[in-house]
Amino acid sequence: MTDEFERRHGFPPGANVVRPANRDDQAAARTLAQVSLIPADLATFYDSIGDVTWADVGNGYFLDPAHDVLLRIREYGVVDVDVDQTAGGLVIGSNGGGLSYVAGPDGTVYRTRTASLDEPELDKVADDLRQFLELLERSLARFIADGEPGHL
Repeated sequence: MTDEFERRHGFPPGANVVRPANRDDQAAARTLAQVSLIPADLATFYDSIGDVTWADVGNGYFLDPAHDVLLRIREYGVVDVDVDQTAGGLVIGSNGGGLSYVAGPDGTVYRTRTASLDEPELDKVADDLRQFLELLERSLARFIADGEPGHL
């Protein structure tokens, strides 16, 4: 992706990395699992991946480190992901355009319609984290091929 980036866009690429989890990341993931209902696949993800930063794919795609997710829960609580407001989701990242990705306790991944998390309107984007990561991969492939990441 970065080979043609500067020629295509006129400026050098920024940070575009999938960072492996270190011990601090893994400790934060364990703490996160203790304080919140976290989907099993997200716990597995955080055991291996520290965070994802694709700053140059469209507006950017970001999957936050576990310690940021944990901090957000402590400061703001969980995000209501159902109409009955009985299920709390975790903000796990963003699209760089102000919209957030939220993982529900059942593993479903949602995207907010606006930048506000106070009373968010959510759209389901994936049945689980695996499907969400596959959609991210497709966005990256599309961006490499034609410069457009799509609408994840």
